[in-house]
Amino acid sequence: MRILLVDSDQSAAVTLSQTLRNASFTVDHTPSGEEAIEMLRHYDYDVVVLELMLNDLEGYEVIRRVRAARITTPILVLSALLRSQAKIRAFSMGADDYMTKPYDAGELVARLQAVMRRSRGFAEPKLRVGNLELDLNGKNVTVDGGALHLTGKEYAILELLVIRKGSVLTKDAFLNHLYGGIDEPEMKIIDVFICKLRRKLQNVGAGNLIATVWGRGYILREDDVAETVSLASLPSQVTAPIVEAAV
Repeated sequence: MRILLVDSDQSAAVTLSQTLRNASFTVDHTPSGEEAIEMLRHYDYDVVVLELMLNDLEGYEVIRRVRAARITTPILVLSALLRSQAKIRAFSMGADDYMTKPYDAGELVARLQAVMRRSRGFAEPKLRVGNLELDLNGKNVTVDGGALHLTGKEYAILELLVIRKGSVLTKDAFLNHLYGGIDEPEMKIIDVFICKLRRKLQNVGAGNLIATVWGRGYILREDDVAETVSLASLPSQVTAPIVEAAV
């Protein structure tokens, strides 16, 4: 999951960023509300974590302008403001959740996962695609009730594909998801991971869930499709460019 953290308190942002990275999230941080709005216009995030008290803009104004631009990225407010009026105003502007500081790291991670699932149309932490079930909490996968043993990288790739089912994901997106811009290997490693993951899925009867979109990347389809998909066969909203932020 890729998170945009918006907080002008550098010390607090460093601590929170490390907490989120320890929970396997990729984090981009900006102290500026204006910059956050621009980043959300151009890059694809799963969730925004927003402090209301920023140096350049009120967090409420960030929420208002993001929603006015028809950007639907979920926003979790994490603020020291305890007043119920602050929460009511944030929700009325378009926030999806609100937590107060000091916060419990485990609760924050759980809420971020819940907000992301709801935004993707999943009500529970267990996601199903055909006969495959992926447990976001336990980080495990079963096919027809039997355990599918994956490496950490293979699981992370499958998790991203399942969460964004029906969307074309570029190799850059996978690299960012796996490595967060740190010591990234060559892009061809993604083809290796995908090949091994496909083989494991097919061996346990999950079918050809992962299709290649030539020149673009990979897509997970719920129906059992061939391993190659042409751009012309995809809906226009699926083939729209997916842009990942540089870290």
